[in-house]
Amino acid sequence: MSVDAPRTGSRPERMTAHEVRQRLDHARTSRLTQLQALDEGGQGADEHLMSVQKSAIERVLKEIDDAFARVADGTYGTCLGCSEPVPPERLEILPYTPCCVACRRRAV
Repeated sequence: MSVDAPRTGSRPERMTAHEVRQRLDHARTSRLTQLQALDEGGQGADEHLMSVQKSAIERVLKEIDDAFARVADGTYGTCLGCSEPVPPERLEILPYTPCCVACRRRAV
């Protein structure tokens, strides 16, 4: 998926680099807020569950940072598994995803 491509039709297929960065910023801010809430509300909570949640959030934050790097180097929206474009609908839902659904399924 090429960012900054012109939009056509009633539903945008491609996001501009600015829009991608905004979505990634929003995703990062949301995850950082979740981490802060876990740190502040951890009294009496299940330590193992909190550890698992923190690890998952930290993994997503790493994926977000990696997505910012892909925007910067021009590879954002290209599947890291098969090198095909990641469907715009998938990027709309998970703007930091590194791969298409088929490649994600193979990886799991």
